[in-house]
Amino acid sequence: MKLVFLPAADIPQYVMDAHVDLGISGSDVLEEALVSAGMGMGEQDAKPPLKKLLDLGFGKCNLCLQAPKEVISLGPKHFAGKRIVTSFPALSKKYFDGLCENGAKTSIKVVSGSVEAACGLGLADAIVDLVETGTTMRAAGLEVVSDVFSSEAIIFQQLPNEDNGLAGKKGDLINLIIKRITGYLTATRNVMVTYNCHSDVLQACCKITPGKRSPTITQLKEEGWHSVAALVQKKALNTVLDDLAAAGAVDILCTSLANTRM
Repeated sequence: MKLVFLPAADIPQYVMDAHVDLGISGSDVLEEALVSAGMGMGEQDAKPPLKKLLDLGFGKCNLCLQAPKEVISLGPKHFAGKRIVTSFPALSKKYFDGLCENGAKTSIKVVSGSVEAACGLGLADAIVDLVETGTTMRAAGLEVVSDVFSSEAIIFQQLPNEDNGLAGKKGDLINLIIKRITGYLTATRNVMVTYNCHSDVLQACCKITPGKRSPTITQLKEEGWHSVAALVQKKALNTVLDDLAAAGAVDILCTSLANTRM
């Protein structure tokens, strides 16, 4: 394997041109590259076609239409045909083409940075830019009018064929890499919860911890008691623990996962 570090916006092109076999970048820059090339992830006639392999769960943000807060109540159609500044011209054009009802052409100007300053400087009526926390947007006196595209970091590749070699041994290696990344991500997002409970509350406790497929239940030597183990998402862990204790579970333990293969 060779790892190549590139600007995020350049990675989709390298994958489309088959210079690299796997790409890790934001779905926003991937979609921008595809739309610029006259295709989209949802379009069947995309050549060369790209396949999303895995959502990585980080880098989440929204590409949004933003405008001064005193005019956001006018809605997105108000800005069709107006001046728009953005770093995502292809996605912006596609979005406004779907809004224009009277054939008005939206003026889209491309800038590489400080997009949020365009309205304050009188260069634009609205902007299309990424929003993660919204701090920069609000500091510039802007608010979200509508969402254009939701993005996060993803892994993608060309669809396998004889020309790019992804249907052979190289494809097997890629599948192995994806399984290993998926296993690691599963381990970081989940914990194993084990607890003891009486038969009287076993069904109620298992509803709280259904696990990935089903909870593992082992009968204890003590009559009427069982040990239960189940996979639980970390983001819901505290609520699950509270609900188990309230339902009558005891000896509740959480175990971190080093790695998995699901």
